[in-house]
Amino acid sequence: MRTLTKALVSVTTAVGIAAGGLATAGTAMAAPASVQQQAVTGEVGALAVNNLGLSLAQAKNVQRFLALHWDYNDEIDGYLGENSWKAFQRLLTKHWGYTDKIDGIVGPNTIKALQRLLRANGDYSGAIDGLAGDGTRAGFKLWADRL
Repeated sequence: MRTLTKALVSVTTAVGIAAGGLATAGTAMAAPASVQQQAVTGEVGALAVNNLGLSLAQAKNVQRFLALHWDYNDEIDGYLGENSWKAFQRLLTKHWGYTDKIDGIVGPNTIKALQRLLRANGDYSGAIDGLAGDGTRAGFKLWADRL
C-alpha cells in the first residue's frame, strides 16, 4: 500500500510540475519585444522583394527594360522590389488591363495582368487566375530571358 501511495504522489507531483511549466511557458519563454519587432521587420523586408522565380540576371533584364520604357529609376540590382513593380504596374495598366493602384504590391490583379502579357507573347497558356503558379513563373522567366 505504501508503495502505491508513493507512486501516486510521484505521478501527481510530476503532472503538477508539467502543468505549471506549460502554464507559464507562454510568458516566461516569449522573446523580448525588441526581438519580436526585429522578426516582424525582417519578414516585411523579405516580402518587399518578389522576383516570382526569376534569377538575378533575369530580374536585371526586367529592370533594364522598365528603366528604358516605364520610368523605373532605381538600382538595377536584380531584386524586384516596390519600385520595380510600380514601373511594371504602369506597363500593365497601359497595355494589359491592370486597374488597381500603382502601389508596387504583387497581388492577384497584378498577376492576372502579367498572365495576359505572358499569354499574348506565347509564354503562358494557363488560366488568367491571379495565381503565380509554376506556369506563370516559367512564362515570366521565358519573357525575361528575351529582354
